Amino acid sequence: MRDVAIVGIGQTKHSGNREDTYQELIYETAQLALKDANASIKDIDAGVISIVPDAFIGTVHPERWVADTVGAKGKPFMRVNTGGASGLSAVQVGYYHIASGLADTVLVLGADRIGESGDAQTILNRIWDPIYERAMPLNTITMLAFQAVRFMEKYGMTERHMAMVSEKSHRNGVLNPNAHVRKQFTIEEILESRMISYPIKLLDACPKSSGGCALLLTAADHVHKFTDRPAWIRGIGHSSETYFMGDRVGPKVEGDHADSPALTKAAFDAYKMAGITDPIAEIDVAELYAPFSNIELHAIQDVGLVEEGEILTKLENGHFEIDGGMPINPSGGVICANPIAATAMIRVAEAALQVTNRAGAHQVKGAKKALATGIGGDHQFFGAVVLEGTY
Repeated sequence: MRDVAIVGIGQTKHSGNREDTYQELIYETAQLALKDANASIKDIDAGVISIVPDAFIGTVHPERWVADTVGAKGKPFMRVNTGGASGLSAVQVGYYHIASGLADTVLVLGADRIGESGDAQTILNRIWDPIYERAMPLNTITMLAFQAVRFMEKYGMTERHMAMVSEKSHRNGVLNPNAHVRKQFTIEEILESRMISYPIKLLDACPKSSGGCALLLTAADHVHKFTDRPAWIRGIGHSSETYFMGDRVGPKVEGDHADSPALTKAAFDAYKMAGITDPIAEIDVAELYAPFSNIELHAIQDVGLVEEGEILTKLENGHFEIDGGMPINPSGGVICANPIAATAMIRVAEAALQVTNRAGAHQVKGAKKALATGIGGDHQFFGAVVLEGTY
């Protein structure tokens, strides 16, 4: 397979609401990536778009609106939906288009308008089985509150540990000009914020964001046309859990609901492809999909960036700060911006900015290799990408 690099990165400013249409948002996002690569729509051989539940946008099959906008008229065009992981899954589809020889240059993008979709959690309640689970009522917050309680019991996490993650993320978000939430909070303010579903509080949770992200991918022998600072895609992985949450817990189930074995498999498949044997030593920075503060802690551990049992001590010692031993979510992460169709793609974009030394105020000094992850469905679909820079 051919080597593939990210040569253009576009990301809008994320906010609660936008005054433009979905088509205009997609167009803006695409143009940002093309401009970053000094490219035009004529350079595109194929397009891949990340779109999550249509209800967030308010129409059925919105990909119909934007095929020509992203340069896909008369060319291959594909929609990807793996829930919250969709943005990262779309990057993987674009990668395979190029690595296989189907295309030389692919525009991958995603955009969403969650801030205008009413009660997003009511929409997300519909992903559950209508007989056994939906009536509880489950949504993405209550689902991950279960995970938090189990993580507390197994590893000793407290609400204060969760607040420490949120405090760090919001502090990093202040440095990111594209973040939706750019406000710093104290640990005490986070602990005193409204309880949503124990132990998740309002300031432990991501916002409802509108915005977009786009990446221009190309084959190794075309990189020179676009940039002298590519972010090379060195490894990718993807894995899934069973659908029913109840089937993931109990004495006869491999693994534990406190953890995500599928995330571990996705990450270590990506490491293997990238030739990484010791992620703690070889990964310089990680952008991990974590819409709630407890998810960041289990994700760090599941992708092998700390030894099991060290996660809380490392958190308390500042190990995950921008200037710490293993910087996690220097962009502020999902807690500071969550346009769901684009969110996992933003993790890849931010990781690419890090390894090309273009992350600005939230740059991790000397970052050469980065990990990005995505999580989707009912904590069911997991993806990982390893990037490497050459600056």
